[in-house]
Amino acid sequence: MSYPNLQAFIQSLEQSGELIRIRDFVSPHLQITEIADRMSKHNGKALLFENNGTRFPLLINSMGTEKRMCLALGVETLDDTAKQIEDLMAGLMTPRDSFFSKLALLPTLAEVAKFMPGHKKGKGACQEVVMDKPDLTQLPVLTCWPFDGGPFITLPVVHTRHPETGVRNVGMYRMQVFGPDKTGMHWHLHKNSAAHFREYKRLGLRMPVAVALGGDPVYTYCATAPLPENIDEYMLAGFLRKKKVELVKCLTSDIEVPSDADFIIEGYVDPAEDLILEGPFGDHTGFYSLADYYPVFHVTCITHRKEAIYPTTIVGIPPQEDKWLGKATERIFLPLIKLSMLPEIEDMVMPDEGVFHNIVLVKIKKTYPGQAQKVMNSLWGAGQMMFNKILVVTDADIDLNDSKAVAKLICDQVHPVDDVVFNRGPVDVLDHSSSRFALGSKLGIDATTKLPGESVYGGSEEFEFNEDHPELSELSCNFSLTREKFPVLIVGIDKSALNIRTLHQLLFNSGALKGINWVVYVDPEAAGIRISDIVWLTANNIDPSRDCFYIKDKNDQSILPLAIDGTGKSLIADGFKRQWPNVLAMDDKTIEEVDALWDKLDLGPFISSPSLNYKVLVKNEGAVAKG
Repeated sequence: MSYPNLQAFIQSLEQSGELIRIRDFVSPHLQITEIADRMSKHNGKALLFENNGTRFPLLINSMGTEKRMCLALGVETLDDTAKQIEDLMAGLMTPRDSFFSKLALLPTLAEVAKFMPGHKKGKGACQEVVMDKPDLTQLPVLTCWPFDGGPFITLPVVHTRHPETGVRNVGMYRMQVFGPDKTGMHWHLHKNSAAHFREYKRLGLRMPVAVALGGDPVYTYCATAPLPENIDEYMLAGFLRKKKVELVKCLTSDIEVPSDADFIIEGYVDPAEDLILEGPFGDHTGFYSLADYYPVFHVTCITHRKEAIYPTTIVGIPPQEDKWLGKATERIFLPLIKLSMLPEIEDMVMPDEGVFHNIVLVKIKKTYPGQAQKVMNSLWGAGQMMFNKILVVTDADIDLNDSKAVAKLICDQVHPVDDVVFNRGPVDVLDHSSSRFALGSKLGIDATTKLPGESVYGGSEEFEFNEDHPELSELSCNFSLTREKFPVLIVGIDKSALNIRTLHQLLFNSGALKGINWVVYVDPEAAGIRISDIVWLTANNIDPSRDCFYIKDKNDQSILPLAIDGTGKSLIADGFKRQWPNVLAMDDKTIEEVDALWDKLDLGPFISSPSLNYKVLVKNEGAVAKG
């Protein structure tokens, strides 16, 4: 199914009871974020803010549930699209020995050809109105979090072309607005548009860039999809919407953009120009990504539809709307991984707590020893999976979406000394825990049933643990997992008073850790938060090979339990030389303003601010955590 424009998608949301229109004034400066954050964490509806201080309505949380993500892609379930891709790929990859078997492939190839983008002559609907003078301040661009560097365009579909091959890339990179006609362009080191930028710089050429906002929501999804290099995102869009994307040429460059978009922002990046300090920005990790230098995007022209709607999103502590964009990728790309690389994979899940790249769960059909490690190494070498930090491989008949069942399986099947492996490689540039920028370590957990020749953990012994041990009485311990018979202890520690490795040795020597296989050390204020939030926090805060350790016996053999240092790092306590970011939380003034507005805006039953749960984790005022 395709949508002729964003308005048609909004109409579909409204007909499905998935949209709230907000007609009273709400400010794009923090207030909209606070409302959207409350709604997204409670499976709330899409929001259309019709009165935001500009003449353009603002749409947010439009893909913030599985139902709305399916509406955006025109499917009943996200697995429907995966099945379509699996069938298509199977047809293309079937061996063809005879002339007639090869001839049978032609209908499939013809079907693929229908998805290739088309080219529209003249102007598109996205060019109905041309601003006399480009002015981004006319758009309701959000300032999302209290210590953001400014307002950010958060759903830009960014178009670039390789200067020599002409190959198009369509990606999504936040854009901080610095003025009416200037933004940052936050494309990361590993992204294709950044590679295009480097080529323009090598050639000494100015780089044309065009940004689309709105149109068929499938464009937004495809801009986030981890496609292989040189695969056109609009071919995927055509496949998903079952109708080719019609492209139209920009007014000030040869870049082509979707003719049905709501806004087109045209301009250029000059590689010879000095970079600009961009950020901080409250990011999808739940922490601020700190200020750094990125290219400047100069706006030469802004066009839009006559009835344009500004689409946007927020990111932050999960779950947020981007959860469902990630879930779509998880389901859509699973068959591609299975068919092209790892046929033993049966399922793959990226849990909310892992913010996409920190935690991935994979279920395989295991047939030989070492297969879990083979899968780990293959995935860590595959495209954007190279950013994964913690990879868990199972083989049981288990629902990977059932976090408690997965935790029990890990506790039953994994001996941390024998079944945990460490690796090293690229990490996401937003990973604040690695000692070096964009380079860190990975943790693999083999939770499969062990075969002859592999380690065997005697996990059938009855779990025994004494939470009243005197050495634990002075610590901020969380016993919620041990009370459910999981051999996992969470300990809060003030590192200004005691070193973690010293404490771990003391607890071990005293017998306080008897029965425990895993000890997670966190800052004292984090010990009492929800277990899911401790998982999120710890996964963000560890560089595994640095922060996971064992006690050694006299023969230098590792002894249980495995200690995991999930605390925030600093120069004083840890010798950590990079700046450490603060956790995201809304300021008290905005929370109070939204509390007062809630009933007036007809948003449904009152929802308190999620930030109230996380303020205990905020170290100080500002994006940088001091101390």
